[in-house]
Amino acid sequence: MKRLLSDEEWKALLSPEQFEVTRKKGTEPPFSGAYNQFKGVGEYLCVCCKAPLFKSIDKYDSGSGWPSFKRPIANAPIIEKRDMSHGMIRTELVCGNCDAHLGHVFDDGPKPTGMRYCINSSSLEFVKNESLGNSFS
Repeated sequence: MKRLLSDEEWKALLSPEQFEVTRKKGTEPPFSGAYNQFKGVGEYLCVCCKAPLFKSIDKYDSGSGWPSFKRPIANAPIIEKRDMSHGMIRTELVCGNCDAHLGHVFDDGPKPTGMRYCINSSSLEFVKNESLGNSFS
């Protein structure tokens, strides 16, 4: 079930940057996000609805300036949408639970998936879980 709130309700729950990125499809400047070089062990959740999205073991340093992941968590509520903004054709990622803009996915990632899930730090909340292990590189 989608968690649909008004802009005023979201503004009360999110920081201004989180609101701009997740609710208005903004993006944070490259290399500025809290999780770009972050190496904690755990899970990354949707900052809006707390749905589990990615594990730290699938995070890698893509050099793009945004947190990058090889794959989402199995059954993560991530929806792909065609994005033709800014004169480009890309695949936008949104949370299927709350419609939060997360980032984009590209087919230039590392093996085994070949995918780069390029996600705004402002769209994520990190939850530490040492039992998951980490292969951040």
